[in-house]
Formats: sequence, C-alpha cells, structure tokens
Amino acid sequence: METKNILMVGVGGQGTILASKILSEGLVELGYDVKMSEIHGMSQRGGSVSTQIRYGKEVFAPTIGAGEADIMVSFETMEAARYIGMVKPDAKIIINRYRIFPPDVLAGECDYPDTIIDDLSAKLDVISLDAAGIAAGLGNPKCMNIVLLGALIKGMGLDTADWDSIIAKMVKPQFVELNRKALRAGMDAVE
Repeated sequence: METKNILMVGVGGQGTILASKILSEGLVELGYDVKMSEIHGMSQRGGSVSTQIRYGKEVFAPTIGAGEADIMVSFETMEAARYIGMVKPDAKIIINRYRIFPPDVLAGECDYPDTIIDDLSAKLDVISLDAAGIAAGLGNPKCMNIVLLGALIKGMGLDTADWDSIIAKMVKPQFVELNRKALRAGMDAVE
C-alpha cells in the first residue's frame, strides 16, 4: 500500500490534536505504520492548528509537503481555504460548516468569506457537514471533533478498527460514551 497523507486543520481549542491522536491509534491497530506531526501555532489564542498524519506499509517522515495531502479535514470553514495548497488535485475534503471569526473580522476590518465551501466544491471532492449541530444534538457541542473524525473514518473505509475501545483509552472516563455516540453520528452523516 502506498503512503496516504491526512491533514487535519482547525482553530485552537477545537480538539484537532485529540482527533488526530485517536485516528493514529486506530491506524496502528489496523496494522499500518503511522507518523503524526502537529503544529500548534497561536492555538491558545484561537490561532490555526494543523496535524499531519501519514500512514502506510512503511512511513519514513511525519510531514506532508505542499500538494501532497490525500485528505483534508477542516474543523472550521476558513481553515479549509487557508490550507488548500496542501492538498492534491484529487483530494477528498471534509469541511465543518462552522465559523470562528478571526480578530480582523470581529473588528470590522474585513468580512468572513461566504463562498468558501462552494468555491472549493467547484474544484474538489468536498463533503460539508454541520458537525457542531450534530454534536449539539448529542448534548455537547465540544464533541464536534469526534463527529468529524467519524465522518473521516467512514469516508476512508476504516470502520473495522475497535473505535469504542480506542476512544475509551484516549478520553477521560466521563466523556467516553458521549464520544462513542459522536463517532457513530459522524459515521452516519457520511453516505
């Protein structure tokens, strides 16, 4: 199997790194060699966060170059546009229809672009979903990261791993059942 490259992007506090760690654990369980790299940036101040996961028979480096990501998961809409140069022309992109307004938008210095998903969908294979709404329906909007992870897992055909056990190992006990439900809801959101 050739090495696959997954890019997860979001804003600090969205759980991008946790979702990446759970995915990496599952890929290891499925027998793949996995390397993960994370970039925090100004994550504690609401800045951009990205993780890069590479998996295959044998992986030598954890980082993905420009134009090399097979899949991108964007936890926030504008982050998809910010990182679009990292994906292959035939990449799959999962975009959360969720907006976090950066300081310059909040200050009225510029507008948040309204056509990001439409613009990207015109050129690439895009799945957009309201992961925040799905998570809120489960009782906790903070589990939208796991909803997105479920959509990714289903979209990649990786649902044979024991994700329930992996979640139990990776999250605090009081959040295990919520995250299991979020993962299943994310899987169900993708046909």
